[in-house]
Parts: sequence; structure tokens; C-alpha cells
Amino acid sequence: MAVITPPQQPTSAHPRTRRTGRHPRRSHLLNLASLVLGVAVWSAVSLLEVADLPGPLTVASRAGEMVVDGTLAGDLAASLRRVLIGFALGTALAVPIGFLMGWYPTARSLLEPYVQFLRMIPPLALIPLAIVLLGIGEVPKVFVIFLAAFLFSVVAALQGVVNVDRTIINAARVLGAPDRTIFLKVIIPASAPFILVGMRTGLGASWATLVAAELIAAQAGLGYRMQQAQLYYDLPTIFVGLITIGVLGMAMDRLLLLAEKRLTGWQERR
Repeated sequence: MAVITPPQQPTSAHPRTRRTGRHPRRSHLLNLASLVLGVAVWSAVSLLEVADLPGPLTVASRAGEMVVDGTLAGDLAASLRRVLIGFALGTALAVPIGFLMGWYPTARSLLEPYVQFLRMIPPLALIPLAIVLLGIGEVPKVFVIFLAAFLFSVVAALQGVVNVDRTIINAARVLGAPDRTIFLKVIIPASAPFILVGMRTGLGASWATLVAAELIAAQAGLGYRMQQAQLYYDLPTIFVGLITIGVLGMAMDRLLLLAEKRLTGWQERR
């Protein structure tokens, strides 16, 4: 008796490559080549003594000194603590408010004017008001970072809920699903990509606000250290602070990107 076998599906040694259209190894090599090229250009410009720009070795030497005397660790801990607290509080408040505005038209009509109004005001412009109302301790610094993270995340959460396909919601209602089930099983998963993108943008805004926030009578922090270095024309220290902020921001962004891939694995990517 003839045996009919189903046609075999074409297999691939790199399923992620087929799905995303990207080659991770090639991408990493290009990243590395870009980094090497950037450092080479930086070295060449510093050798030309353009605007007294310090070279990579000078900056690395200064970073080593700051590591040995503990300055970099202390500044890093102070800045990281402020960013994490402000970002966590801003995101924790933004997500439920974004859901509320997106799900209930009345709440959206009441809250959207305030959100849009605050979005038009740069968080840095609120520093004088924060100093007057909250003093010069840690609270105003964290508040400015919190506001930056909140405004980016709340808009993303709102947009995520608004963009959910109404056909899916109506289909769930026809099948008898209550609002709570629709919210948990449809709204939250469908809006998760928007929320995570908003969190990544809010994280970048938090780091961008950090330096200005540490203008408020700080005694430690990467922004504070760069401001002190500016007074003495200490360019290597400024570069150490900038590079540290960039590396930390990139590392935290990668963690959020990893979380996004795990939580929204069903989403098609390019």
C-alpha cells in the first residue's frame, strides 16, 4: 500500500533570521566596525588639536583615575538612583492613566488637555518652579525626571489602547466576554508594543533630563561632575561623564528591547 507522506516544510538553520530579515552576526560585526571607525575618527580629530579635543587614551586615563579614587562609582550610583526612581514612578503612573484615557472617553476628555499642555512644556523649564516648591533636595531632581518619563509613556499607552482593532473587541463581546476579560485578554496584549516603545522613549528622556536635574544643588552625580568640570575646562572629565551616560542608557534600552521581544513575540518584526 502506498504511503502518502505530507510535504516537508522547508527548514532553516536561522529561524530568527527568516522571521526578522536580519542577520545577527552581520549586524554585530557592523556595530563593531562602526565603533572602531568612530574611535579612529575621534583619535584623528584629537591629533589635529581641534578645539583642544581630548583623545580616547586621555579620556580612558581620566576614567581610570576616577575609578581608582571612587569618584566615578559615587557619581554613577547617585545618577542611576535618580533615573531609576524617576523613571519607575513616571512609568508606573503613566500606564494606568494611559489605559484609563484610552478606554473611557470621559476620562480622556477630562485628562487629555492637561497631558497635552504639559507635553508642550520642556521638563527643564519646570526646574525653577520645582526648586521653589520642592526645595533643593532629592525630590525636585527626581520630580523633573519623573515628569519626563511620565509624559512620553502616557501618550504611548493611550495610543496603544486607541489603536486596538475594534473588530477584535466586538468579536470578544459577541462571544460574551465581559469588559474585564476584554481588557485583560485583548487590550493589554495588543497595546503592549506601544507601551514598551513609550518606556524606551521615556528612558531616553530621563537620561537627557538628568544633567539639568543635577543642576539643583547636587553634591554628586554624573551631571554634577560635568558641570564642575566645565568650570575648570576639564574636558576629559566631561567626556567620561558623557560616555558613561551613553553606555548606561544603551544598556538599559537593550534590557527594555529584550523585554519587548519576549513579551510581544507574536508581533511580526522587520
